[in-house]
Amino acid sequence: MTEIRLNKPVLLLAGTLLLVWLSMLLLGTGNLDRALLNEIYGGHRPALADAARLITMLGDGRVVTFFTAIGALFLIRRNRRWPAVVLLVGPLIGKGLTELQKYEINRMRPAEDPHLVVVHNLSFPSGHSANAMMTYVALALFLFGRTERRSIWVAGAVALALLVGLSRVVLGVHWPSDVIGGWSYGLVWALLLYAISRQSKPGRTA
Repeated sequence: MTEIRLNKPVLLLAGTLLLVWLSMLLLGTGNLDRALLNEIYGGHRPALADAARLITMLGDGRVVTFFTAIGALFLIRRNRRWPAVVLLVGPLIGKGLTELQKYEINRMRPAEDPHLVVVHNLSFPSGHSANAMMTYVALALFLFGRTERRSIWVAGAVALALLVGLSRVVLGVHWPSDVIGGWSYGLVWALLLYAISRQSKPGRTA
């Protein structure tokens, strides 16, 4: 049976991220959340709102699925089929779990200001934030995990996910706590997928 091993620093990071997620769930939509939303909201700053509309597309489910498919193709060409399967399937499961969280938690989106993009589902956690974090960090880890440039690519992936999350607050469709919760969950999921990808294919000896 394949065993998934996570070293202590990664386990500590994952535990911290889960505590952050829980804190955002329990403490969100309060006075601090409202104050931050009012400061970041871009309804009266057209240039900022337009930039946010472009950036937020990078967290759309269709866009991140496209990038994971491209990443999986690169891995297949390198004869890394098991990591390719994990990279292709893992984020899809992760997005499904995001929707399940939204349904179970049932937090309403902020309504104080007009939404600057159309939204249809519930608020916590931010799907765009989670999608961006889990997808782009996973891509950086899977494609550059054993190179000297890994830290640079991971940092770039995290920065991109942070921008996507901030764009959701600028557009008025998420509380800041929704976004932080999405980032936390997405990063835990990316780390889990990377750990799974480093194991042997199920049914074979590691």
